[in-house]
Amino acid sequence: MIDAVTKTERLRVNEIFHSLQGEADAVGYPTVFVRLTGCPLRCQYCDTEYAFHAGDWFELDAIVDKVRSYGATHVCVTGGEPLAQPNCLKLLARLCDQEFAVSLETSGALDIAPVDPRVSRVVDVKTPGSREAARNRIENFALLTPRDQLKFVICSREDYDWSKAFLQEHGLSARSRILFSPSYNEVSPTALADWILADRLPVRFQLQLHKVLWGDVPGK
Repeated sequence: MIDAVTKTERLRVNEIFHSLQGEADAVGYPTVFVRLTGCPLRCQYCDTEYAFHAGDWFELDAIVDKVRSYGATHVCVTGGEPLAQPNCLKLLARLCDQEFAVSLETSGALDIAPVDPRVSRVVDVKTPGSREAARNRIENFALLTPRDQLKFVICSREDYDWSKAFLQEHGLSARSRILFSPSYNEVSPTALADWILADRLPVRFQLQLHKVLWGDVPGK
């Protein structure tokens, strides 16, 4: 029987794998990804639906040992929505204690305040095209620091115009780095790049490098 202490030190993990970071400031670095199971959102463009329910329970020490076995300096905790499991916070702190460069990919729907300040938080802003814009947690914006990043996945020209207005309304460009990414197979990367340049928008255009290299393949 699992005792109460051991049970509180577990996470349900969908997969742990080694790849190149495809997004945000660490793009291109060999990175270990820890994908946790579960997500309360259902974005229409989600490419990790397989992580909604499937996964096995691992003790935190076992996760850290597995991450260390790849020999990478960067680790990204993702999902699903990793913060849906409270023990994610403990895992992030332990990874930082082991001196990994740690990033967290989160939907922006849950409170980011308890996340260890050593973590680089990559926070989504859900656009209308995601069908989850009502879930944006506006309170998170005041918590952002220059080491954090806000990511907009753009699904259409309407999404782009909405995002541009949203940036201005909330003064987000002054709070953290802003990423605009075309939704895979929904918006032409060239079109999005042209819109950004035409408007002289102070954002960073990004493509999902892993999809350029390997396509829409799980575990990459």
